[in-house]
Amino acid sequence: MAGDDGKAAGAMLAIGELAVRIGVPTHVLRYWETRFPQLKPLQRSGRRRYYRAEDVALAERIHHLLHVQGFTVEGARKALSEPGAVPAPRAASMHETLEAAAPARGAGIPVEALVALRQRLAAALG
Repeated sequence: MAGDDGKAAGAMLAIGELAVRIGVPTHVLRYWETRFPQLKPLQRSGRRRYYRAEDVALAERIHHLLHVQGFTVEGARKALSEPGAVPAPRAASMHETLEAAAPARGAGIPVEALVALRQRLAAALG
């Protein structure tokens, strides 16, 4: 069975293919390899990296922890190494809050998001 990219479901992905698949630059994947010891792609001639299905799943999980749930790198490492421990995600920045609340078509920021942001600011300053 082939995936969206025309490869078989169990086929290995090159670093560029994985980067496109999860939406991060290749240097981010190389950085993750230094911070997450579980992420160990095969390295062939010329140090070309190839990610197995389990590496792809792990990279997707790391991406989800860091970019969707808002974990720090250390928090994500802890979540991956200790299945029972789930550290609290970091607080989202104002930019991330507004970006997440903005509709996909860029029609503006919903009033509810602005009210929530105003309340957060008032609580922080008050």
